[in-house]
Amino acid sequence: MTVPLHWTLADGRDEYFFALPGHPPRPVADRRPLPARTAGSSEVRFDRQTGEWVIIAALRQDRTYKPPADQCPLCPGPCGDRSEIPAPDYDVVVFENRFPSLSGASADVPFALPDGGVDEFVTAPGHGRCEVICFSSDHTGSFAGLSQPHARLVVDAWRHRTADMFGRNGIEQVFCFENRGEEIGVTLTHPHGQIYGYPSLTPRTAHMLDQADAHHSRTGTNLFADLLAAEVADGSRVIARTELFTAFVPFAARWPVEVHVYPNRLVPNLIELTDAESDDLAAIYLDVLGRFDRLYPTPLPYISALHQYTGVGAQRNGYFHVEFMSIRRSATKLKFLAGSESAMDAFISDVTPESVAQRLREVAP
Repeated sequence: MTVPLHWTLADGRDEYFFALPGHPPRPVADRRPLPARTAGSSEVRFDRQTGEWVIIAALRQDRTYKPPADQCPLCPGPCGDRSEIPAPDYDVVVFENRFPSLSGASADVPFALPDGGVDEFVTAPGHGRCEVICFSSDHTGSFAGLSQPHARLVVDAWRHRTADMFGRNGIEQVFCFENRGEEIGVTLTHPHGQIYGYPSLTPRTAHMLDQADAHHSRTGTNLFADLLAAEVADGSRVIARTELFTAFVPFAARWPVEVHVYPNRLVPNLIELTDAESDDLAAIYLDVLGRFDRLYPTPLPYISALHQYTGVGAQRNGYFHVEFMSIRRSATKLKFLAGSESAMDAFISDVTPESVAQRLREVAP
């Protein structure tokens, strides 16, 4: 696994430089007068109606919001006086979020959430870790525009940070994701994503694992593997397939444009991918995003979500995969999550998954 250069920012946060061959990182001292980090700056509260933990992170109200391009905190900062990345250039960089929803997780200090079903109001520290991953130093670029080796370097960074977070006490789930486009709610246009280490399974993950456990009890097989096999056998929603990965629009897609990418071999998380699978993941990831950008006259706003599991205990029936989703339902219209979706979590789709898959096949490279 790639070993990055570790650096430290002015307020003590960790930073990791991942470099392409022949391009060693050259960070400089971070000279910004940053305030000291505040312990216990967020909390989680147990919602007894749903049995779910809700993160309360009021400090995020003050996070950077749509700065001018010449003040972007993710662009290289060769003088060390304004950027989160004090260096003249970089390939891929990961650093602790200055405005984290969750923080404090370490390999040394034990942590466990309290029992949420005992008292009327149950709270706990917002334990976990939040990191920002910058895909490139090019402010106007995008993940879809990365070269194959550069995209593979991002995969290496995801794998490294996943392994690190899973090694910290009290982290139950590691979630790598990207939000692209102002329509999605992005406040920094520089190409970047985030990595969250949660103290409990997220509601969607817990629900999917419940389904997977029930399926395994009933059939003795893995739900996700069976879904992949069924999609491949049907073929009408498959948009790309290699020896090692398959991309398809799911049968019950919720979003106007939704694509799932599965390895053809069951693995629980990024750490377990082989080198060949890591190469192929980078390739098919670029393939899908390239199709997204060719679907309409303007690039598609999207969310990319990497679902991964520890592969032990309650997560033993998980299957690593990537879910891409977009709220754009036509060249000029967006899908807003209104009453049915937001209040009831009951999604209503305006397009058929088969028609979306056909269009995505037609915009192949």
